[in-house]
Amino acid sequence: MQKWIAELKAKTGRSLDEWVELTQREAPAAGHKARVEWLRHKHKLSNNVAWAIAERAGGKGFEGDDPDAYLKAAEKYVEEQYSGKKELLRSVYDELLELGRSVALDVKACPCQTMVPFYRNHVFAQIKPTTNSRIDLGFALAKYKGKLPKRLIDTGGLAKKDRITHRIEITDASQIDVDLRKWLKTAYELDAE
Repeated sequence: MQKWIAELKAKTGRSLDEWVELTQREAPAAGHKARVEWLRHKHKLSNNVAWAIAERAGGKGFEGDDPDAYLKAAEKYVEEQYSGKKELLRSVYDELLELGRSVALDVKACPCQTMVPFYRNHVFAQIKPTTNSRIDLGFALAKYKGKLPKRLIDTGGLAKKDRITHRIEITDASQIDVDLRKWLKTAYELDAE
């Protein structure tokens, strides 16, 4: 997050504080979703960047700016993602987390409120509890040049300029197999640059 904040002005022409101030001053007051859409369409920002700016413009999302505050919040995010009816998915999440981190020594898992992305240079995969009985393991496969199997479901991410372009639905730990590990490794390798 600190790297993203430091690079934001060079990439977009505005610092985070400038984006927050502009969003508070000019974006629709209708709420978070309207602000995200305004940032995406009017200023051509990616969904993740727009989301982060809109959160801060609404007075939230600052815990990622400080490493200690983030670590406290990250634990809470995972606990909340797998509470209530999604509690039964926790063991599947734990196994996916371990698998993702085992792909390479430089893989980082960085929990957010709704998902846990894996980073190398960028997000290359993510674990997301999509329903009460299913986790989607998403992959950034936009650079992949081969034919993809039916198990990999197109998320529409390429058209939306999201990094995650494909996903595998997982309802049981038995679905975490060699094939799934292969796609994690492939997504990781595609993020080499």
